[in-house]
This record gives sequence, structure tokens and C-alpha cells, in this order.
Amino acid sequence: MAASELIHDSDDDRPHVEVNVETINPPTPPHPSKVSNGNLTPHAPSPTPPTDAQGRKNKQGCSKLSSRLQQSQLIHTLSNRIKRQCDYVKITVTEEPADRLPKEWWKTAVAFLYALFNLFFTTVVITIVHERVPDKSVNPPLPDKFFDYVDRVPWAFTVTEVNGLILVGLWLVQWLFLEHKAIIGRRCFFLIGTLYMYRCVTMYITTLPVPGKHMVCAPKLYNDSTGKIWRILRLISGGGLSMTGSHLMCGDFLYSGHTVMLTLSYLFIKEYSHRWMWWYHGICWLLSASGVICILIGHEHYSIDVVIAYFATTRVFWWYHTMANTHALRRAPNNYLSRTWWNPIFNFLEKNVRTTVPIVFSCPVALPSFCRRSYSIVEGGKGE
Repeated sequence: MAASELIHDSDDDRPHVEVNVETINPPTPPHPSKVSNGNLTPHAPSPTPPTDAQGRKNKQGCSKLSSRLQQSQLIHTLSNRIKRQCDYVKITVTEEPADRLPKEWWKTAVAFLYALFNLFFTTVVITIVHERVPDKSVNPPLPDKFFDYVDRVPWAFTVTEVNGLILVGLWLVQWLFLEHKAIIGRRCFFLIGTLYMYRCVTMYITTLPVPGKHMVCAPKLYNDSTGKIWRILRLISGGGLSMTGSHLMCGDFLYSGHTVMLTLSYLFIKEYSHRWMWWYHGICWLLSASGVICILIGHEHYSIDVVIAYFATTRVFWWYHTMANTHALRRAPNNYLSRTWWNPIFNFLEKNVRTTVPIVFSCPVALPSFCRRSYSIVEGGKGE
């Protein structure tokens, strides 16, 4: 920085001297300059005038300080006034539980026992109803519009049972890999038990004749209780399937248990799998639909048996999941779905489930760390 100083005296005839002083390093103070008479002229430091930015900052700081003082005074005034009042408003805030999806395996076990009991009770009712089925030589099959246009195919019912086994197996594997299998499992067990209990009622109150003369029914035992017990055990051991040779009794027509399992398995597979698995849903739908149609092609059930089974299965499934996924309906005064007889059981099973069950898959057995990382990356990408 260059500084020049010109010393001029009008009354003095001595020649004036112009001295230029250059300072390269600003922190070092400037040296005093000498003039011709030997006197030293000190440099007085000139005060730096404040810039506009610094002035603005000072004003802003003052305004912030004043606003804070005003706020503190206002808070102090309000607190004093509140203390003087005698009426206080108490607001209670309910704390949400930390776990919104508790497993509660003991409830799943209760639902499993409920399903197991109704399945066993179904075999008992089939054994009872079998004794009441009218002889096909006396009472021929009822007229059915589907049978009028489609002739019987002997192997069709085997296709039905094979498709049912495939769907149940796929659903079992899928259920094992679900993260919230305890909640989903008790829903499945409850619906199976309820639908088969309904089936026991319809079978018992209305006994239909055999739908075709091809059907071979086991002889009636009448008062032979021991023989009936052995028939029940044989039916249970064979899973109630005709292909195992364990189901030789008639009368369990209204409504179709095969249709229940084919439809219910598909509904659970689709409900608890991601949307991007459309190909998987399509394959399961084809298995379910073809299995139901083959029941009619094999003339093993009347058309009304299949229709009622489909409507009963889909409606109970959709009613239950509407209540489970719409939490505002559970305590709504105008919710007519809560008037079902099984609503107390629903409240018992779903009481602590406070959100919609997400579709999350996890390996049921422990995997090595690198496998878990790869699986989580793939699952996260597909979930997007």
C-alpha cells in the first residue's frame, strides 16, 4: 500500500521535499519520516470508518436481542397469569405400544385348535349324514344344468385334488417365509375352522342324494358305533381325499369342501404376496379355477354346492380382512360388520394388532451373514 505526504509551508522559503513511503507488510507500523530540518513527523493512525455491512449486522443483532427480550417478557407474563387461575385443563396423552404387531403365538395355537376341532367335527358329521343318504336306486340324482351340457370325465376329480395339494403346499411354504406368520397363521386357522363349521351345519340340515350314479358309497353301519369310529379315523388318516381311498362315504355335498380349500388357498396366497408377483398369482388362479371346474366335470358335486362354497369362502375372507385392515371400523357405532357372531373372537385375535400387516419375507432358519445381506438387498429392491 503506497502513502504520500506533501509538506509545504507557504511562509518558508526553504525548498520542500516530497517523501514516498511504501509498506509491504501491513501489520508492521509505519516508520516516521524525516524532513530536511531533522524533525520527525509521526503518522497518526486514522480510525477506520464502519462499513455498511457492519452497521446492518449491529442493527440485526440489536433487533434480535430486543425480540428475545419481548418474548421472554411475554412468556413470563403468561405464566404468571396461568398461575393465578384456579381452573386447569388436564390433557391425557395415551402412549402407543412399542410393538404394534405382536406375535402372540399362544393366540395362534388357540386358532389352530379351533380349526382342528372343526375339521374333526366335520368327519363326525360326514359319518352321521352318510347313514341318511337315500339309495340312488330309489332316489336318482337331482337335475343339474351343468350336468345336462357336460358329460362326466372320470379323471377330472383327481385333477381337482392334485391342484388342491399344490395350492396348499405353496401357501404353506409362503407362510413359513413370512415375517408376521403368527398373525397371518391365526387368521388362516380361524377362517378354515369357521368355514368347515358352516359346512357341518349345511350338511346336517339338508341331505342331498348322490349327484351321479357312478358314485360308490360304503355300506351303512346303522348302530355299529365301533365301525363308525374306525371310519372316522380312516377318513382323518387319508386327509379326506378320494385319491387316497379313505373317502368312501356320501352325503357331504352341500357345500363343497374342495372348493373351500382351493379358493381359500388362492386368496391367502394373493393377499400376502407382493403385487409384482403377478405371474405367481396367475399360476395359482389357474390352479384354483381349473380345480373348481374339474369338480363339476367329474360330477362329484352339484353346481349349487360349488357356488355356495365360493360365496361363503370369499365373503368371510373379505369381511374378516376388511375389519382387520380398517381400524376405524372396529369401534364405529354404525359398523354392521361387527354384528357377526364371530366378532368377539375377532376382537380376541386382533386386539393388539394396531396396524395393517405388511408383506415382509424372512428366512425361517438362520443364514450366514453374506446370505442375509444378499437376501435383504433383493427383497428391498423388489419391494420398491
